[in-house]
This record gives sequence, structure tokens and C-alpha cells, in this order.
Amino acid sequence: MLGGRMMELLRQKIENEGIVLSNQVLKVDAFLNHQIDPVLMHEIGQEFARLFKHDGITKIITIESSGIAPAVMAGLALHVPVVFARKRQSLTLTENLLTASVYSFTKNVESTIAVSNTHLSENDCVLIIDDFLANGEAAKGLATIAKQAKAKVAGFGIVIEKSFQPGRKELVQMGYRVESLARIASLEEGKVTFVREVQS
Repeated sequence: MLGGRMMELLRQKIENEGIVLSNQVLKVDAFLNHQIDPVLMHEIGQEFARLFKHDGITKIITIESSGIAPAVMAGLALHVPVVFARKRQSLTLTENLLTASVYSFTKNVESTIAVSNTHLSENDCVLIIDDFLANGEAAKGLATIAKQAKAKVAGFGIVIEKSFQPGRKELVQMGYRVESLARIASLEEGKVTFVREVQS
């Protein structure tokens, strides 16, 4: 199940199980970022692998914790390791860190995310994957970490994009490729409205 069919499945899942909490916030913890639908995640991983199969990806990077499931499935499909940036301090992750500051509008908190520099290098071509793209703070933070490692960023794989927020536009203006599997145009009046477009 690839391309348009996979994206339609994801849209149906959002419509049937997503909960609109406000005109800015969509809750998808029934299948993506609390309880995980493994079959759907497998299909999402296959789709990201299809979209980036010619880009020479050597690593996938994401951010804990909601990006891990789609990232691991994409890593499985592409046969590459997955590195996730930690938001919390770890006793075992203290030296030689690549770091970036990330502000979460949903949680109203600023975090320092970190990746060990032993896991990223200038020889890597990375695919950045996350569950949501809204204001683009997490995405830009991960790109900053890749840049510190002098790794090449092939692009961003996003499960759900809130297209009415500036994240995509800012990443594209920075020269990045953004592939989003579901693009939401609006959450007004408690209803999910999708951007209708020809999918690649």
C-alpha cells in the first residue's frame, strides 16, 4: 500500500480517531503518539522509504518520543540506523553532545535536545522524521544538530503537517525538502480539513 492509498488510510484514521481540541491542536494519541497502531506505522515507514529511496540515506534522526515509532519503521524499510534526540538529561549521555534548543508551543516549554556526536558524522546523509510539523521548532532543532555534525540533510518526513502554521514554509525557505503524509488545512469548528493535492 503506497502513495495515495496509504495517505488516504492515514486521513481516514485522523478523521475517525483524531480529536480536535482547538483550532490549533489535534489529538492523535489513539494511534500515533500514545497508543501506537503498528500496522499503520509499518505502512508509514514504507512510504517514507519509497519517497527517499534514491537519496542515499545513511541515518534517520528524530526526537523523543513521538517520532520514534515512524522513524524506526522507516529505518527498517531503508535498512539504516535510527538516532533519536533526547529531551531529558541522561547519566549515560553527558559528553561530546550535539545540542539544540527547541520550544514546544503545545507544551509551552523550552527543551535542550541532544545527540551524541558518535552517532552522526559528515559522512552521513540523514532523513529527519517527526510525527507533527506545526511551527517547525523541533524540525529546525534536528536540522541544527545535523548541521553541527556536518551531515547532509536529505529532507524531512512528516506524518501529519498542520499546513496553516508556518513550519513547512520556513523549512522550504531554508532549502529543505518536506514530505508530509497528511496535510491539514484547518481545524476550525472542530473539523479536520485536509489540503487536497496531487501526491507524489
